[in-house]
This record gives sequence, C-alpha cells and structure tokens, in this order.
Amino acid sequence: MKSDIQIAHEASLMPIQTIAEKLHIDKDDIELFGKYKAKFSNSLWPKIAENKNGKLILVTAINPTPAGEGKTTVTAGLGQALNVIGKNAIVALREPSLGPCFGMKGGAAGGGYAQVVPMEDLNLHFTGDFHAITSANNLLAAMLDNHIFQGNVLNIDPRRIAFKRCMDMNDRTLRHMVVGLGGLKDGVPREEGFVITVASEVMAILCLARDINDLKQRLSRIIVARTRDGRPVTAGDLNAVGAMASLLKDAIKPNLIQTLENTPAIIHGGPFANIAHGCNSVRATLHALKLADIVVTEAGFGADLGAEKFFDIKCRMSGLRPDCAVLVATTKALKYNGGVGKNEWQSENIEALKKGVVNLGKHIENLKKYGLPIVVALNAYTSDSPKEHEFIRQYCLDMGCRFALTNVWEQGGKGGVELANQVVDALDDDSAQFRLLYPDQMPLKEKIETIAKEIYGAEGVTYSEGARSMLENIEDMGFGHFPVCMAKTQYSLSDVPTLLGRPTGFTINVREIYVSAGAGFVVALTGSILTMPGLPKIPAANVIDVNENGEISGLF
Repeated sequence: MKSDIQIAHEASLMPIQTIAEKLHIDKDDIELFGKYKAKFSNSLWPKIAENKNGKLILVTAINPTPAGEGKTTVTAGLGQALNVIGKNAIVALREPSLGPCFGMKGGAAGGGYAQVVPMEDLNLHFTGDFHAITSANNLLAAMLDNHIFQGNVLNIDPRRIAFKRCMDMNDRTLRHMVVGLGGLKDGVPREEGFVITVASEVMAILCLARDINDLKQRLSRIIVARTRDGRPVTAGDLNAVGAMASLLKDAIKPNLIQTLENTPAIIHGGPFANIAHGCNSVRATLHALKLADIVVTEAGFGADLGAEKFFDIKCRMSGLRPDCAVLVATTKALKYNGGVGKNEWQSENIEALKKGVVNLGKHIENLKKYGLPIVVALNAYTSDSPKEHEFIRQYCLDMGCRFALTNVWEQGGKGGVELANQVVDALDDDSAQFRLLYPDQMPLKEKIETIAKEIYGAEGVTYSEGARSMLENIEDMGFGHFPVCMAKTQYSLSDVPTLLGRPTGFTINVREIYVSAGAGFVVALTGSILTMPGLPKIPAANVIDVNENGEISGLF
C-alpha cells in the first residue's frame, strides 16, 4: 500500500474555484491561496445567512490507542461516501497543529484514500492561521510585560500574571522558565511559561467567535493578571484588542480545500481536546450548514473529551444542534483495551474483545445522554476476522445503536457507503432530542463532578487547595454560569493514562482551575495533563524532508 503522502501527490485535484462553484459560491467571495486553497471572504456570509441549515453529524471515537482509530479518516471518508450515494455533503474539520505533526502523528489530514488535500500544505503552515494566533497571543504578552516595565500604571502584581506566551510546537523546556534577566533595560524578572498554541485562549476565542466584533469583545475580556489589591486586569485594560484583532482579521475567515474525491472541506481552527475544547470554529460549521444538506464534522480524541466539549461548550455557546453522532472504533483498539499488546493485535482474540469492548459501551452510553442517534463505525483492517466484526456488530445492536463496517482508508468513498446509508437512516429518526449534560446555572463544582461521574464514570472528584480556592474566586467574580473545559488525558476515561477499558472505583484529581473569560469557559486541569507537550524519543520530524523540487516526504 502506498503511503498517505504518495496517494495525496497522485490525486487529481480540482482548482479551488471549481470546488467553490460546486457550493454555488461566486469567485468574488473567495480569497485564493494558490491553486487549491482559499479563504471565504467576508462578503459570503450575508449571501448565505438566510439559507436553510443542513443536518449536522459529529464524528467522535473511543479513547485513542497506539493502534490509531482513524477518526479523521472516517470523517473524510464519510463525507465522500455521502456524495457517492447522491447527497450534498461537506466535511468540516480542524487544522492540524505542527506539534503532533513533528511529534507523534506525522500529519493529521486523514489517511489512505480518505484524506483532505493538499495534505502537506494543510499539515505545514496551511494559510497561516496558527501563526496569526501565536502572534496575537504573544503581542498581548509583550504588551503586558511592557506595561509593567514602563511604570505599571495599572498596579499589576508581577507575581500574579496569569497569561502565558505560546508556540505551535512541542517543546517541554518552555513549560517553566524565568524571563527578564539581564539588567534594568531587560524587563522585570519573573517566572513564565509557554503553552502550545492550540491550548491558548486566543485559539479558543477565534474558534468560538461569530464575527470580528464578537472576536474583539472576547479578546477584551481575557484576564492577563491581577493588581496588587487583587482586581483582574484584562487585555482591554492594556488597550491590546485592536492590534490583536488586526493580526487575526484574516485568520478568522474559514478555509476551503477538498478531499481526494473532490468533496468540499472547510478547515478552520484547531484546539486540542485533551487540554482545550477540541472543536473547529463556529464560523466554519455555520458556513458549512448553509452550503450543504449534510455537514460531517469531528471533535478531538475520544467522546469523553471531544464530544462532551462539542456538546457542552460549542453547541451551548453557538446554538448548534447536532442530528447524529458517529462513534469510531477498531478491533485493534478494543483488543488493546482488553489487555492485548501490540504484538498480538493482528491475531483473532474474541476474549480480549469481550474485555475491551466495555470502553466502546461506555462511550455509547455517554452519547445517549445527549439524546442523539448513534452509529458505530468500525474502521476495518485486513487483519480483522469476520468473527470479530460480527461480535462487535452484535454488541452495538444489543446496545441499541446502529453499526456499519467501514473501509474508507483502502477504498475511499465507496468503502463508506454502508456507513453513509446508516447515517442517512439515523437522520430520519424523529425521536432524537438533543440536550446538554448540565444547565448553565449549576455551580461550577457540580458541573465538574457531573462530567466526572456521568461521562468518565468516576466515584468523585478531589481538589488541590489551590484549585478549591480558585473555584471559589471564579464563582465570586461572576463566572459561575460558564461551562467547564476539562483538561484530562485522552488515553483513559480516568485521569490516569494506564487505566484502560472501563475503569471503576477511581476519582478525578483536579490540581488547577482557571477562567478563560474571553473564551467563556472555566478550565480544570486534572491528573498530570500538560498544556505544553514534549517530543517523543524518536519524533516524526526525524524523517520529514523536502527535495530540490520542493516536494515533501515523510508525512505519514
């Protein structure tokens, strides 16, 4: 089998103007980035705003494993498959971060014959959105430090600075550092740290803002520090909003590309789901719903993280109402959850499946709490056995949800026709009634415990002394009505990565809590989760290269 990048290079792409024409978008309403990429112009939305919304499908997954579940592959493949059966479908995805592309993943544009393309452009820089977000974030950080250096009129306490610089790269050495060393002209010495760009509040704000005015209002509410008498200091107080928004004026525009089968793909924003809210931009999703009959989108990592945040944060804030959930699983991942190691994934093992399928079962139960019809998409491998497929199919049917075997990695859209038909059938289910997990006015502590108990299956929640104090402070500041963004390991339903399957008898340990006042949610850091990842021992960057013709190799 050819590599993903070989397949992408051999694809027959349409000019992006042709893709736009398929969506009835005038050439004056897109801004070109070469032959195969474009941004939507600001002029587009007024022309489509009154269009009827299409149906919205969320693709999510079981907890990720070293085997890889292929969630983005299934998302792209389902979009292609829906078009194969005659539906007008669009794919709406997040932009990949450079961190995992050079770290573990080596790319995040789908795989095989279910990819969004041009894949190397998408994985590396794309249209510069993440760089603009990074620059806007670091401009605010620079203006904050400059204000203190230039006299500190706002009486900011340098020991109580909350805002961090960011960079779209995995670099563990930047987690904790000291800045301002050198002398009187080099700033005020203090402790500092970086987060990865996809965990920054500016990223979250861009992805939740409806327009430039909403963006500016949200930016102005970012709490950067406290004064010496404890009052919050915001980006608005520093007069940073206009300059930040100027850097983001193009980044806020959704991007248009295509899949290998020329299905339109709107790609925009990219917060991680383990440390941020894990969804593409509200603007991208709203545009897609006005341009197609069916929109296929995804949320990051497993349903305990990405799907929960898609529903309880993105849908709550935007008014979006999904119509169906697709839950991706593989036999390899389920056997891994059943205790089988890498070397045994290729062999049939029904006993391991019986032990590991409970992870799938918990995610099905969780999605049912939101009132949506569910289709389990089993992403097939050649090493799977028919007996394994039948066991999982029957398990899903017994759980009361639809099931489809998918082979989009090898066959593209044709390999997803069974899934597409099941999704269309689910969209005709009139009994679906979307609902949120908790109400706005529930106290923050109860929101955290509701997510921990209902979604993760925890017995309870423990808090560090600092987290408990901050929780009270956030409530006192008037942010108690905010939803909660749980920062938790993606590898387990618990906050301990090694607890696989469906763990029981555990507690969720919240060590830190802070408010993202501009984004509009409260972040709870659990376990040992980090907002600045590190590179693995052998990073994907070791094999990525470019030749004299500008052709990139090594992206998976």
